[in-house]
This record gives sequence, structure tokens and C-alpha cells, in this order.
Amino acid sequence: MSSVALEVVGWVGSAILITSLLQSRLLRLRQLNLVASLLLVTYNLLIGVWPMVAMNVAIVAINVWHLTRLLRSRHDPDSYAVVEVVPTDGYLAHVLAHHGADIARFNPGFSWDGSRPGALAFLVLRDDETVGVVLAHDAGDGVAEIALDYVSPRFRDFTPGEFVYRRSGLFTDRGFRSVVAPRAMRKADAYLSDVGFQRRGDDRILDLARPG
Repeated sequence: MSSVALEVVGWVGSAILITSLLQSRLLRLRQLNLVASLLLVTYNLLIGVWPMVAMNVAIVAINVWHLTRLLRSRHDPDSYAVVEVVPTDGYLAHVLAHHGADIARFNPGFSWDGSRPGALAFLVLRDDETVGVVLAHDAGDGVAEIALDYVSPRFRDFTPGEFVYRRSGLFTDRGFRSVVAPRAMRKADAYLSDVGFQRRGDDRILDLARPG
């Protein structure tokens, strides 16, 4: 490899490393950091800087371990806990306020009245971190109308909402047969499709199956 090409490998690896550290999404951070570490292993190996080779090999191994753990637990119900809270709960209000700007980006016009009859509120936790919020109202006739399905930026490459809709029984145990997503929810088609929603006309609807 020419010296110019070698320098390009080093600079590209360093640039990707810096970019990875700027990511808020956990999965993307690990993926970019892995690519950067592999490039820097190659660069330092070719120029014979062995301490840096050893360090980046260790970082590669750490990233592979974390990525394997994240991807294996992606749909693992034991990795997430769904906690129902009072719709007027103070901590819920704090979470909504803390993420207010981000929520508004994807849910224009969102507002929450927890005192409304039939209101339901669920928090999704991973370890001790709140990673998702699902808010809903009883629309009658076995239909739950979602007011908000929000995933925190760190876990936006995952689908924690599935544990509310499909695996927790929190809707089916109340007699709901289907869930309707908010029409104004932006950039959510891929996420809702992963969870199991299907488009019917202007609505995205999930038919619920009672957990076995």
C-alpha cells in the first residue's frame, strides 16, 4: 500500500471514530466505532505501532460484544420492562417535558390530557433507563387510540413499543382488539411496520392477539 493510501486509511478511520462519538443512537455509535477501530487496526498494523494495534483490537472486541448483546436482546421481553403509570403521574410529566422538543419533531400538535376518561400510560424501561413512552385513549368498540409512541434517541434503532402492544397483554387484558397509530406521527412507517401495524386507508392499525 502506498504511503498516500495508508494516510487516507488513518485519516478516514480517525474521522469515523470522531463521528461515532457524536451519535446519540446506541446501535449506530457501536457500528461506526467498530468500523473505525478496524480501519485503525489496519493503519497501525501497517506502520508498526503495536500498542495502538493492541488497543484497537481490544476496542473491536468490545464493540463486537456490545453489538451482539444489543442485537440479541432487541426482541427479548426479558430485556425490557413495561410499567403502567397513572396518566397524570409526575414522573411521566417530567419525561414528556424533558423530551418535549424531540417529541414535537415526530408528533406535531401532540398534547396529553391524563385526566381524560379512558387514558392509559405506559413506560418502557431497559435496566433503570426509561427508553419509551406509550400513551393511549379508549376509543370505544375495542379500539385503543395511541396518542404517543415515543422512543428515546439512544434506542431509536430498536422497537421497545412492541412489548406494550404484543407481549405485555396490557391492551388485550382490557379487551382491546386493535390499536390505531396517530396519523400525524412522522417518519414512523418502518418502526410501526416492525411492530406489526398495517396501513388501512389513512390509518395504521395493529390487530392484537392475546398472549399465549
